Amino acid sequence: MTKKFDIIAFDADDTLWHSESLYAATQAEYRQLLSGYAALDRIDATLHAVEMRNLPLYGYGIKGFALSMIEAALEISANQLQGHEVQRVLQLARHMLSAELQLLDHAAEVVAQLAETYPLMLITKGDLFDQESKIERSGLKPYFRQIEIVSDKTPAAYAAVLARHSLEPSKFLMVGNSLRSDILPVVALGGHAVHIPYHITWAHEHVEDTNAAGYETLEHLGQLPAAIERLSRHA
Repeated sequence: MTKKFDIIAFDADDTLWHSESLYAATQAEYRQLLSGYAALDRIDATLHAVEMRNLPLYGYGIKGFALSMIEAALEISANQLQGHEVQRVLQLARHMLSAELQLLDHAAEVVAQLAETYPLMLITKGDLFDQESKIERSGLKPYFRQIEIVSDKTPAAYAAVLARHSLEPSKFLMVGNSLRSDILPVVALGGHAVHIPYHITWAHEHVEDTNAAGYETLEHLGQLPAAIERLSRHA
């Protein structure tokens, strides 16, 4: 395999293993729990608004989501939420934290294959304890030479990671499912990116990108080795 990149970095949630589907399943149960207080669209809108309001305080991750679910439920119920309903929200959060981790199709074999040729890095955002736990349980940790758990994924955050590891953007390739978090910030720095969309996108991560220059989009992870070879030849 022709080498063009000094390192290949992967996102974790919804790139290597399922995550957003767990949030979606939890939110469906949350809607049912609060359906006696409000219409489903109001429940969704209120929870999203509370999440966005709390992101600067709690950051990304299940624990912050749990606190936002409780706060939104109090707002939706006009502070009439019952103790057993609060307990149910906490149970939903605990289930999320202890749920079995499921790798995406092709993740294990593609990461192992690429690690034979390239240094690999994992760059993920969220709660430190939860992300460390998922990385350990994934079985993929030995393939990554560096692991970065960041509070957010902005151009500045990526620039700091690259500087910390003495990496040039032009020799850096990021693989991820989110245009907002994994692709566009890296392209903005002059790096390369491969977008592999997940079938569910959190509203906060949705972004309309009318200019697809600077990155390639694939249908699934199994196509990644061939795409990297193609990018190496023509980049």
